[in-house]
Amino acid sequence: MKFALFFGNRGFMPAELIAGARADMIRAVTDAGHEYLVMDENATRYGAVETRDEGRLYHDWLKSHEGEYDGVILCMPIFIDENGAVTALQDAGVPILMQAYPDEIGKMDFKHRRDAYCGKFSVTDVFYQYKIPFTVMKPHVVHPLSDAFKQNLSDFAAICRVVKGMKRFNLGCIGARTTAFKTVRFDEVTLQRYGINVESFDLSELVYKVGQKADDDPAVIAKLDRLVNYTDFSLVPEKNRLMLAKISVVIDDYINEYHLDAVTLRCWNEMETILRVCPCVLISELNDRGIVCSCEIDLTSAITMRAMALASEKPTACLDWNNNYGDDENKVILFHCGPVAQTLMAGKGQVTEHKMFAKGDPGSGWGSNEGRIAAFDMTFSNGFTEDGKLKVYASEAKFTGEPIEKAFFGCGGVAEIPNLQDKLLKLAKGGFKHHTTVGMGHMKHILEEAFTTYLGYEVIDIDK
Repeated sequence: MKFALFFGNRGFMPAELIAGARADMIRAVTDAGHEYLVMDENATRYGAVETRDEGRLYHDWLKSHEGEYDGVILCMPIFIDENGAVTALQDAGVPILMQAYPDEIGKMDFKHRRDAYCGKFSVTDVFYQYKIPFTVMKPHVVHPLSDAFKQNLSDFAAICRVVKGMKRFNLGCIGARTTAFKTVRFDEVTLQRYGINVESFDLSELVYKVGQKADDDPAVIAKLDRLVNYTDFSLVPEKNRLMLAKISVVIDDYINEYHLDAVTLRCWNEMETILRVCPCVLISELNDRGIVCSCEIDLTSAITMRAMALASEKPTACLDWNNNYGDDENKVILFHCGPVAQTLMAGKGQVTEHKMFAKGDPGSGWGSNEGRIAAFDMTFSNGFTEDGKLKVYASEAKFTGEPIEKAFFGCGGVAEIPNLQDKLLKLAKGGFKHHTTVGMGHMKHILEEAFTTYLGYEVIDIDK
């Protein structure tokens, strides 16, 4: 990420502390692997901002770099002037992290005392009055070279990735909602107001395009090689392997032609009855290479999947709230037929014939990537549209890696979720669907900050 650095000043405070702050912050950002933009230190005293005129100077400098930075770090080495800060950053258009220096015991004389602890409230208060969105984190004051700020910076980078990636993106909807699945309905116009553009394609077009792909098409051959090396394809008949490769190439064509950032797919039952395959493994592979894809035309699941993928920089998955795990009320088996990315699995999957389709129509369901979900800390989230609003929740839990009997088909994992029964009540009463989406790592606070402060989603807290 690239951050624009802002340093505040106030005339009667010890201005010489600002030069040290500038060096500290540049080191903190670069040590974390990020890039930075900073105004020339000769543009004002120490390159910092105090007055409205200096704020206008910084504003114009920042405007000249519009599109180059992902967030702003507002550094308060001392109790800074909030008016200059507002003038400088009121049109920043990206997340703003408020950082204030701590005072040190033994350095509380007038030459060294910072008072940024108090000054931070002056800045946040005035930014609130001007309705300029900003981010504050714990602890209230923190040195840029501390471990605490290193974590703050990591979290802020994740917030910036989510905001940048979610503010405006294209989501491809390949196929109509399966008639029986009213649970995954959504409102395109509402989503457009949040910057989420939906591009819709009829599944019959995909079937036609697949039929036009030759067996010896170089793209098909390359895709086949990718798939058979991605997971265990040893059971899959050659003609079904080839069909899966062709479908994957066509999906890639849609992604490239329409600049799709995420996809949701009608995965049954036309692909099974007409093309004789089940696209689970293709969804798995898309997610594993960083292209979010949900199944069953659950488009809003693709939204929370994308947010978590941006935050964690790891694959995500859409899963069913599927089974109790014995008598433990805080454990649940989260499952889907086989679209889970290999990165999230305990071992290499095996592509099988989907058992639901094989039961009534043998040979029609090759493509379910079966296996088990690995043990890891996770975040789960989902949402829906209602009355012109996008409503979402996020909570944290873990996959335990506990065994699920071999006869359990598909890809599942045991999740341990604190106060699960209370959360399930809230999900059921709140209108949320039978799916949830999961991502690696705990990131509820990151998602909620991005969703509420910068993206305008309505967050439902199921943890209270």
